[in-house]
Amino acid sequence: MPRPKSGPRLWLDPERETFTVIDGRKTVRTGCGKSELQAAQDFLAAYLAANHSIAAGSDPLIADMLKVYSDEWLTGKPSAASVAADMVNLEEWWGGKPASAITPENCKLYIAHRSAPTICRREIGMLHAAAIYWHKKSGKGPLRALPIVAKPPTPQKRTRWLTRSEAAQFLWHGVRRLNPGQRKRLFRFFIIGWYTGTRHTAIGRTSWKMADLETGIMQRRPDGLAETKKRTPPVRAGRRLLSHLRRWRRLDGPKAKYIMEYGGRPVLDHGEGWRAARKLAGLSKDVTPHTLRHSRATHMMRQRVDPWQAARSLGMSLEMLQTTYGHHHPDWQSDAAEAK
Repeated sequence: MPRPKSGPRLWLDPERETFTVIDGRKTVRTGCGKSELQAAQDFLAAYLAANHSIAAGSDPLIADMLKVYSDEWLTGKPSAASVAADMVNLEEWWGGKPASAITPENCKLYIAHRSAPTICRREIGMLHAAAIYWHKKSGKGPLRALPIVAKPPTPQKRTRWLTRSEAAQFLWHGVRRLNPGQRKRLFRFFIIGWYTGTRHTAIGRTSWKMADLETGIMQRRPDGLAETKKRTPPVRAGRRLLSHLRRWRRLDGPKAKYIMEYGGRPVLDHGEGWRAARKLAGLSKDVTPHTLRHSRATHMMRQRVDPWQAARSLGMSLEMLQTTYGHHHPDWQSDAAEAK
C-alpha cells in the first residue's frame, strides 16, 4: 500500500545548514540558516498560504471558512479594517480545526484563552457568521451540521464620563508628559472628542478638507465612504474648538493633509499614547477613548442642551440619548417627582 503524501514541511539541509521547504518532489530554499527557525517557519506559513487551494466540503478547515468570508463578504465593507485583528485572533486559535470543532465546549475554551469577554463575544459572532456564510455559499457548503456557539454574557454598558477637572488632569498630568509627536496628536484627538463626541475612528481619519474653518462645519465621513449604523453626520464646531482648529492649521501649514497624521498618513490608533497618558494622570482603566463620547453626551445633558440638537450633534437617536444619558439632565423626572 503506498504511503500517503505528506504536506509541505521544513527540512534542514545538513551540508548548507539552511532550511528548505519540501513539497512532494519540489524543493524551495528559504534562505534561513539553522539558527533562524522562526523565520523559516514564517516562510513555510507564507508558502502554505500562497499555494493552498480552498476546496468545497461539509467539514472544512475553519481557516478556509474565515478566508472565504473575509475575501467575499467583508472586503469593501466599512468594518473590514476594524475587524482585521479579530480575524487574526480567530485564525490563530481556530484555524487548524475543522468546522465540526465549533462547539459550545470549544467556545468556552476560547473565551478562557482570550480573557477579553467583550472582544471575544464579537469574535465568536464573526466565527459563527463565517460558518453560516460557508453553509449557504453555492459551491462551498453545505456544512455537515450548523455550528452551535457559546458567547460570553452581554457586558453591562459602560457610560464612564470625565468631569472637567478629570479632563484637565488627563491633559496636564498625562498628555503634557508624552513625547512631542505623541503629545501633539493625542492632545488634538482629545480636544476634538471632548467638544464633539465623535467616535474615535472617525476622529482619526479627519482630514483638513473635512473641516470648514469659516463656517465651523466638520464632516465626519470622507467622500466615498459608506455610512454604517455607527452614524457620522456633520457636526458644528463651537467657538473653543474652532479656535483650536484654526491655530493648528496655521501651525501645520498648507501641506498637511490630516489633522492627526504621521508620515503623511492619518493616525487611527491612539491606544498606546492614551494608556500612557492615563497612567501618568492617575486615572482608572475604565477611562478609554470612547469615554470622550460619553463625556460629551453627559455634559450636554447636564447643561440643558436641547435633546434633539444633542442627539443630532452626536450622531445617535433621540431615544438612545434619552435612555442612556437623560438622567443627567437637571429636569429629569422633575415633574413626576413632585407630583402629589
